[in-house]
Amino acid sequence: MNKKIYNLLLALLAFTGFMSSCSSKEDLVFDHERQQFETRADRILLEFIAPFGTTADEEIYITGAFNGDNEAIGNPQYLLTKAPNSNVKWAIYLDPSTFAAGKSLADGFRFYSKNQGVEFTTTGEEALHVDNPALGSFTNIWGQRWESYYWSGGEAPEPSHDGFCVYVDDQTGWDDLTLYMWGDVNSLNGEWPGMSVTGTWNHDGVTWKYFDLGAANSGLVENLIFNNGGNGQQLADFNFAIDRNIYLRITADGVEEVGAEPKVEHDGYALFVLNESSQTDFALYAWGDAEAFGGWPGIPVTGTQTIGGVEYLYFDMSAANTGLNLNLIPNNNNGGVQWEGGDLNFTIDHDIYIRIFDGGYEVLE
Repeated sequence: MNKKIYNLLLALLAFTGFMSSCSSKEDLVFDHERQQFETRADRILLEFIAPFGTTADEEIYITGAFNGDNEAIGNPQYLLTKAPNSNVKWAIYLDPSTFAAGKSLADGFRFYSKNQGVEFTTTGEEALHVDNPALGSFTNIWGQRWESYYWSGGEAPEPSHDGFCVYVDDQTGWDDLTLYMWGDVNSLNGEWPGMSVTGTWNHDGVTWKYFDLGAANSGLVENLIFNNGGNGQQLADFNFAIDRNIYLRITADGVEEVGAEPKVEHDGYALFVLNESSQTDFALYAWGDAEAFGGWPGIPVTGTQTIGGVEYLYFDMSAANTGLNLNLIPNNNNGGVQWEGGDLNFTIDHDIYIRIFDGGYEVLE
């Protein structure tokens, strides 16, 4: 047989074998699609492939007509569990016998992240899945985007409230926080230890807990007593006329009124610098994928911003530089002092916080 024809036949046989091996559905399953939890005969197993940007500590719930929609948020029964061997999968076992009367998954469901909001589609609409798997089955559900993708500046809008509210920057370290009120009306919104936190709002680096006071209570003058759920610790009375939203910072020692930090619009991500050095003039140089801020010593400070009562210098790193890998070198504007090190190498896809002092620096979480 002609050697060329023989080699061609061998190649065709190898290709046929390759195609045959790929015809198995098993071989076409990507790692992120593989089942991570065991199927149970008495439950429906949904494994949620979370949208890009979902962090490992995300708190994700399933909501839908079958479980009261938003009433399910915060209910441990509908909290998903992260797969231990996957960074993109969360799962939940559902018992159809607990569903609202006459409702099933076919009536529509979606997922909700405590930090990033409702699940959305790539077209900017709230997602709605209508898969209706059988008892004892496993189903993958693909997520597209979180609501946070569409938030201006990446921050959730301020929640709507029932009347005025009390925002609290809670630095007590307590396991629980409740609010009791007395004054024009004693035990307003609940007998001792009072009402629980209504919700949280992440605003400019602070997680504010808030208590909705109720529209019907506007104009009342009350004494606010923050306590640890009636477990032996409480703060001194704080007198307040319910005629506005109020922002308070509380510690285990007391209560002080603070202003809500004004929102700062940034150009891309920012480097925030807590300056504890003796230097007063600063610039930021970067090298790596590009000399992103021009030649040495780089760009000047963009401005200052107060976060959680602490004032930071900040450098806006420009939306055009998002995704670049850069080595950042803060310096005293070519005055002979600079802060550099291997842990100041970053992919510019998040805000960065550092503390600088004479002789060193620290990257802050």
